[in-house]
Amino acid sequence: MPAPLGTPYGEFLAEQEEILRLKWLASERQGHDIGFEYALNDWARNHRAEWRSMRNKLLRQPA
Repeated sequence: MPAPLGTPYGEFLAEQEEILRLKWLASERQGHDIGFEYALNDWARNHRAEWRSMRNKLLRQPA
């Protein structure tokens, strides 16, 4: 059962899913596994702020 949207654990899982997606795409592009730590750092530096902004907007929308 997935964690509810907006809960700390639910947001952790959503971020982890995005990092794993980035890891897979970047690994495919580079032809080798880039590793989770590299993907995490890349995602945090280059994608997290925009993703968080979009995610906050999504969570504020009325159901």
